[in-house]
Amino acid sequence: MASNSYEKPDYWSRKAFSEGYPARSVYKLQEIDQKFGMIKKNCTVLDLGSAPGSWTTFLLRSLEGSGRVVSCDLNPLAKSVKGDNLYFFQGDLLSEEIREQIRALGPYDLVVCDAAPLTTGNRTVDTARSSALVEMAVWYAEAMLKKGGNFAVKIFQSGNQADMLKKMREVFESAKGFKPEACRSESFETYLVGLNKK
Repeated sequence: MASNSYEKPDYWSRKAFSEGYPARSVYKLQEIDQKFGMIKKNCTVLDLGSAPGSWTTFLLRSLEGSGRVVSCDLNPLAKSVKGDNLYFFQGDLLSEEIREQIRALGPYDLVVCDAAPLTTGNRTVDTARSSALVEMAVWYAEAMLKKGGNFAVKIFQSGNQADMLKKMREVFESAKGFKPEACRSESFETYLVGLNKK
């Protein structure tokens, strides 16, 4: 018998499989969009740390062939993730070459990041690694979003969540935390949302 919910498919995992998404994480973005109305027709979206591609797939389906989705990860997207308006870069988001390729397709109306670090089981180490990813995503949002653009990023709940929100409030008209129902009950992940870039 599975010792926790990570070892067996739950409602969200089964739903993702039945709807053709590579992973259950899609429903977190769906909830964020339902609450904050971030995805708009003809918008240009940047998906950071996108593999296997559930968020990219949801963005492509939401845009219905309009706009553009730029997606990047160290790992490839699932073969099922396709779209005429999809631009995928496989590489390190911290590399100057990748940054310039991404910048060339912007500026962006929306930047999203569901990236998670390789976890060790040590919560202190894992939250520090998560924070580094959030800082990287905030840099992209600050550098590449249009004025009025929006942003959502995953963070492991920790002591510096307040610091990240403070930083985001310098960039956005408002910034807040939001934990979608699709997050596993025992997970300590949550999301930070920035609205209306200054």
